Amino acid sequence: MAKLTKSQKAKAATRVLPEEDPEFQIAPMIDILLVLLVFFMTIATDQVMQVNKEIVLPIAKNIEKATPTTSATSEVNVNVIWNMDNTGKIEVDNAGQKDITGLTEYINSKRAQAEEANIKDFKVVIRADKRSKYQYIRTVMVAIGQAKVPHVTFSAVDKELDNKPAAEPQP
Repeated sequence: MAKLTKSQKAKAATRVLPEEDPEFQIAPMIDILLVLLVFFMTIATDQVMQVNKEIVLPIAKNIEKATPTTSATSEVNVNVIWNMDNTGKIEVDNAGQKDITGLTEYINSKRAQAEEANIKDFKVVIRADKRSKYQYIRTVMVAIGQAKVPHVTFSAVDKELDNKPAAEPQP
């Protein structure tokens, strides 16, 4: 065997030996996927079932499921809450209480924002308590009509849910 020179020894000492192929670490990947799954489930559940404990939705036997759209949509949720003293109140987008004129103004502003963002599918979802009086819901519908909303949907359930009120109001 030939003797190595000093420079060859230094070069050999600094040379990196070939490493084995790195192994794929599955545990961190699973952790990340589970965090993403929980995140998306939380958001999806919040959007799909926006529950308000004060509202008991009516039961509809022949309920038509909402069809998902592929285009961008803008939506305003109007909660019609019926109180124990036979009075109603309106909550819009879980942001606060509105009166009838405030409802029309709010929907007009949201519709204008949707038009500025070039969103063509604007709709209002009415979530009315099943104990609400027709006359009160009618005034809400008139206010929405004054805002020239092209698409209005009523929320209902196909079976009894657990969010029952403490007691039914007396007429």
